[in-house]
Amino acid sequence: DFLCISLLNGYIQLRYNLGDKTVILQTFQKVRANGNTWHSLKAGRAGNEGYLDLDGINVTQNASPGMSALDTHTDFFVGGVSSLNLVNSMAVGNEPTGFTGCIREIVINNRVLRLTVTDPKGGANVGDCDGTACGYTVCKNNGTCQVENSGFSCSCPQEWTGSTCEQSVHCSQNRCGSQALCIPQPALFSYTCVCALGWSGKYCDSKIKFFIAKFVGNSYIKYTDPYYGKRDLQYSRISLNFTTNQTEGLIVWMGKGEDEDNDFLAIGLANGTLKVVINLGERISVPLIHSKYYTCCDERWHFVTVVQNQTCIKVYLDEELILFEDIDPHRKYTALNYGGICYFGGFEIGRKVNIVTTGLFQKEFIGKIKDVVLFQDSKKIQLMKGEGYNVYNGNYGN
Repeated sequence: DFLCISLLNGYIQLRYNLGDKTVILQTFQKVRANGNTWHSLKAGRAGNEGYLDLDGINVTQNASPGMSALDTHTDFFVGGVSSLNLVNSMAVGNEPTGFTGCIREIVINNRVLRLTVTDPKGGANVGDCDGTACGYTVCKNNGTCQVENSGFSCSCPQEWTGSTCEQSVHCSQNRCGSQALCIPQPALFSYTCVCALGWSGKYCDSKIKFFIAKFVGNSYIKYTDPYYGKRDLQYSRISLNFTTNQTEGLIVWMGKGEDEDNDFLAIGLANGTLKVVINLGERISVPLIHSKYYTCCDERWHFVTVVQNQTCIKVYLDEELILFEDIDPHRKYTALNYGGICYFGGFEIGRKVNIVTTGLFQKEFIGKIKDVVLFQDSKKIQLMKGEGYNVYNGNYGN
């Protein structure tokens, strides 16, 4: 499989192959070769339907029956490759050559790719297109860059400070403790501290331990399964106890949650009922919704178990089998390749649940979670061994 964007005879081409055939899209207009004009380019695919947009003029390749998942296991290259042997013969029209020109503002699956000296994994023969120490967007938050003899300096807007205007003035002298995040509150001329996992208090300076995790919204735990490499991913299982008074919320997401092709198993609440969603590959997301009666939002503890036996899914609520379905009788994909990552309550700060889950779940979980067991393990996982923010001790009271 591959996806490649290239410049051929002045036209932009998008080529991709999902395992069965190579699709080629080409812009209607040529790129101006005067070296002074910046162009806006958007390209990608939804399933096996491709799109290519140059300066607002769109080209779309309608989908036809076939594969719809991009399965690649190589590094991501910009401007060229470390070895021409890495380029599939169908990925370009002529012999592959490196790009000559300037590239900026790359966004991959809604994530900004930082084109700095330190962030990429590697590279060669790349310089600063601006030609000065200011470069492009060196100064953050609309700061103005000035070239100095020793490099550059930033003139910052009133609300920002720091050498590159990267820090809010309200957080410049914050008292937030270990690993905490400072969140500016401009309207109050103040800030709040968001505590890292294992800390609490106004300034996140009180160390805590818990076996019941309390999620208050804008909370998450990211747990990495140390036994992932030894798991039989055709027979997955997760069980846990939860309690809440909310009708919406993502309880757990087994999967990387990075792009649309990642496998996942998700458990959450939708309209007051339990909702389980499975994706074993090729973006086949199958929602299983228990809508017999409202049982999940009464502030009582509920025990949920989801068992995946290849494509057969069983869901138990309070030890009662409530859902049983074969999501793909053809057995095309049978393994839950979740990457060893489990999210509880939500995702990293700034990543919205409704965006990451493409609308499958609407908001973060508010409530408590305990007694999480993966597969047939004899021990419960220790949630405090994960990473996370805004999670507190739910061992006592409310």
